[in-house]
Amino acid sequence: MDPVTDNRAPEPLTEYAQRLAHRVRAFDGRHPLLWDLPFTGFWVTAALIDYTGDGWRHNAHQLDVPGWLLLTLSLGLSVPLVWRRTHPAAVLAAMAPFALVNAWTGAALQAALLQLVLVYHLALRRPLRDLWWATALVLAPVVLSAARHGEGTWDQQLGSQLMSIAVAALIGVTVRTRRTYTEALEDRARRLETERDQQAQLATAAERARIAREMHDIIGHNLSVITGLADGGRYAAAKSPERAAQALDAIATTGREALTELRRLLDVLREEEKQQPDLTPQPGLTDLDRLLDGVRSAGLPVSTTVHGSPSLPPGRQLTVYRVIQEALTNTLKHGGPDATAQIELSYEEKAAVTVTITDTGSRGDADGISRNGRGLPGMRERTALYGGTLEAGPRPRPEQGWRVRLCLPEESPQ
Repeated sequence: MDPVTDNRAPEPLTEYAQRLAHRVRAFDGRHPLLWDLPFTGFWVTAALIDYTGDGWRHNAHQLDVPGWLLLTLSLGLSVPLVWRRTHPAAVLAAMAPFALVNAWTGAALQAALLQLVLVYHLALRRPLRDLWWATALVLAPVVLSAARHGEGTWDQQLGSQLMSIAVAALIGVTVRTRRTYTEALEDRARRLETERDQQAQLATAAERARIAREMHDIIGHNLSVITGLADGGRYAAAKSPERAAQALDAIATTGREALTELRRLLDVLREEEKQQPDLTPQPGLTDLDRLLDGVRSAGLPVSTTVHGSPSLPPGRQLTVYRVIQEALTNTLKHGGPDATAQIELSYEEKAAVTVTITDTGSRGDADGISRNGRGLPGMRERTALYGGTLEAGPRPRPEQGWRVRLCLPEESPQ
């Protein structure tokens, strides 16, 4: 049966039986004597009944065996079974002298067959090479009985005992193989569960990082624009109320856009199963004009130069958009009142693109942007997704200002 196509759930009765068997095995592992004592008591009782009821006389080679010896042999061949699971080799070795005396005296007690229980446990718990000496130990009384009492042919006696040993060993090996297979499946299930939890944690961490990056881009940019508009409106309020009103309108528009983007982003955190997802696409190159209009209204003159025709997939468009947004946001924050910015986009074949954003602002701390915040690390993470490079730093002297350069290589074929 194909394990890939067979996805049927286990039957309820089978599942219940599996749980019950697991509980029984676990209980037996914690309290082994609760099973070992009744098991041993049953076979001790059977051996004593064989002795007291004279049932042993039907198979005996000699009928004049003393009663005390018969009792000793019956107990010696049955009582040690209580330790059969913990020390099967030692128990078989301890029973061997009683089996040899049983064969030598001709009593032929049926309790000698309990050695096969030890063969089963050796095959179940010990290395399989132990079966060689165990077989020799169990066959020794048969050889001794045939040599001393001479009843039956050698091949009949040895063949029968060898067949019994083989069956007991085969049952032990089968149970051992099944147990090992079950343990391997359980271990694999545990490892898969652990791996699933780890993958879920990694996915959660990645999603949190993505959300934090998006929120930084949205909030940082829009708040910078709103701050610039508010400062301009404050200065214009006394001299030009109309420009102040325009600044307030721009602030309201920018705030509404920021709230819309935040709602779309935070929708992924909602847990309602019936919540319909927001299908509004992520910003791309078609949204650059609106972004630049907002920056210009905040007081930062921006000029653009475009080479080639854009043909980028949505993921690369979002990366270009966010890098430009972050660079202009930093200029609004740190460039000063007289700063200007210039954007140069070069589109090449196979979705390759180069973007250069320069400004003329004067920063008191040229390294402050790279040391603090999530802006530049977020841009580098986006760039690394497409195997690109991002350079950000002060422009070479004597020029002043800041330059950000993004290079995305050609898209590799899938």
